[in-house]
Amino acid sequence: VQLQASGGGSVQVGGSLRLSCEGSGGALSSYAMGWFRQAPGKEREFVAAVVWSGTMTKYADFAKGRFAISRDNPKNTLYLQMNNLKPEDTAVYYCAAQNHPYLSSTFTGDYWGQGTLVTVSS
Repeated sequence: VQLQASGGGSVQVGGSLRLSCEGSGGALSSYAMGWFRQAPGKEREFVAAVVWSGTMTKYADFAKGRFAISRDNPKNTLYLQMNNLKPEDTAVYYCAAQNHPYLSSTFTGDYWGQGTLVTVSS
């Protein structure tokens, strides 16, 4: 499966963005899906993940209450709604698919999109 992330951009502190991740070459409904991010000079970190049906999610602590992951399987698309953005949210955001439809204690991506840059300025 191929993944294409989009929706990044520049936004001011407190603003919102919605990232999208469109799949091709396979049905995303077979996979648990997630988002990671990598800030300049830092390691990639987990942001959020969702099971194949969209009925169960998990979030990193920094994302709870501000970010919402969702999916539209008929459209083969994953989303990340980000609200109340902060400068520390500045990073390249990557979507990923896991070769399993459900979530375990650790979400690891088996297929990756190319990343989309989010810049939050004050």
